[in-house]
Amino acid sequence: MMSRPVVLVFLLVILIITSQFEWKQQLTNELETGSIFSPRQPQVSNREEVIKEKIILSQEKNIQRLNELVQSLQLQLLQCRGSNNTLNDTATYFTSNSIEIKKQNPLED
Repeated sequence: MMSRPVVLVFLLVILIITSQFEWKQQLTNELETGSIFSPRQPQVSNREEVIKEKIILSQEKNIQRLNELVQSLQLQLLQCRGSNNTLNDTATYFTSNSIEIKKQNPLED
């Protein structure tokens, strides 16, 4: 019979050899699957880029639309201020004229 250390060394050598075969097989499998997925990855990244570009364009359109709305509202505000000033000026004119008329004809009251 073999001595105990010799049997242990023999088993260790067998274990190392079989593990190397498993590692090589795993490595080749990973390389094969990696080569299959590598062409798909650029397609996926290209799709992601296209989607991102579409999102950015949509956001730019929304920003442009909002800017147009802000300009429209500012214009409306200016028009309202102008009409309000006109009404105030007219009211002031009539008020001042009525005060002058009352001063000129104090007996009519």
